[in-house]
Amino acid sequence: MQAVSPIRIAIFASGSGTNAQRIMDYFSKSNTIEVALLLSNNPDAYALTRAKNSNIPTRIFSKAEFKDSTIIVDELKAAKIDWIILAGFLWLIPNSLVQAFPSSILNIHPALLPNFGGKGMYGMNVHRAVIETGAKETGITIHLVNEEYDKGEIVFQARFEVVSDDTPETVAEKIHALEQEHFPRVIEEQINKSV
Repeated sequence: MQAVSPIRIAIFASGSGTNAQRIMDYFSKSNTIEVALLLSNNPDAYALTRAKNSNIPTRIFSKAEFKDSTIIVDELKAAKIDWIILAGFLWLIPNSLVQAFPSSILNIHPALLPNFGGKGMYGMNVHRAVIETGAKETGITIHLVNEEYDKGEIVFQARFEVVSDDTPETVAEKIHALEQEHFPRVIEEQINKSV
């Protein structure tokens, strides 16, 4: 019997890469899914160091390479990437990439979409908006990616109540705990569903 090749995922990250680290750790012992590549638009992203420490190849790209050419799509195809995971990646995904990986790009958003989504709504911007608007609850949304910020099909949400003494910082901590708990498992479920 021929061995089945593992599903290969590429992680896109712009920052420190705590979610990327959790994903790399989660799949490090998997026989069916492997993190094959980590890409970043930020040469100073600590996510790149995390990937190198996990022996995962990295690629830094420019805005022109990403938005105005098919270089990244071509490289992902050459690397036999099956899925793209956005783990704190801040740029809008260009149409060429969405079309090359239909229903195979997942993002995590630190709020309950459709609320608190869109351009500029990331990190502490989201948590401040949640507190300032008096939202009763918040949480995480994991969704497929399309050509618009935070508008793809929602595949999972986890929520918690915002309490009176919550601050943007305490909300961020609770969100982070939910991301760490759920993101790798939901990635695995979505990939397994598609096989």
